[in-house]
Amino acid sequence: MFDPFGDYETRGYLRNVDSIKDLDELKYIEHGFFESNLEAALAYLHAIKGSITYVHFLEVHRILFNEFYPWAGQDRHTLGVGRLVGKGQRIQFEASELCQRAVEWGLSAGSNPKAMREKPGMVMGAFAWGHPFLDGNGRTMLLVHAELCHRAGFAINWNASRKDDYLESLTRELENPQGKHLDAYLLPLMAAPIARGDLRDHLMSLPGLNGEDGSDAPNIAYRADDAEANQNYLELKRARGEN
Repeated sequence: MFDPFGDYETRGYLRNVDSIKDLDELKYIEHGFFESNLEAALAYLHAIKGSITYVHFLEVHRILFNEFYPWAGQDRHTLGVGRLVGKGQRIQFEASELCQRAVEWGLSAGSNPKAMREKPGMVMGAFAWGHPFLDGNGRTMLLVHAELCHRAGFAINWNASRKDDYLESLTRELENPQGKHLDAYLLPLMAAPIARGDLRDHLMSLPGLNGEDGSDAPNIAYRADDAEANQNYLELKRARGEN
């Protein structure tokens, strides 16, 4: 059980407002809040003048999920839990104290229309590597990425993608961003921009937005003194070409 707060038995999964423990029930309710707040989150992004910042990224998450998760809009570092978080055996994300830097790097690149058109996968990969939230990362970064695409004059035709193929490309991107795996996957899916009035319906039609990520691998929050997890994190950083 993914329990970074350490109080699942008394407060439910990730301290949701109803203290729900059953994950099937939780994902159903969580998705209902996402659906209800999607339009407001898109309107918020559309109204931003100038570059999208990390503060905006956090606010999108808050708009989507704050009615269900009281901590929504706060990253792992601010919450002081989940310093090292992973999924399954292959995926481990950036340490919490560096997650903001990772997301900001993606936002900086994505704010350049030319870079966004040439490297949409690199931008998405940076968001995924940062993984700032305990839950809802995929949906938050999808909305921000869609807005950056729109500003750069295109859209990603997600309906033409295969979820398993996307997740494999994303995993390989996290392991080795120099390989440009996610760019190779997303560039053929580039399409004409979607009218803002149609973007909500387009996003709602995508598989996986109900919180199912296409993998049975559970989230894992490692103990701060877990020597193996810390060593794996350092090895992944080296493989990614980071200090």
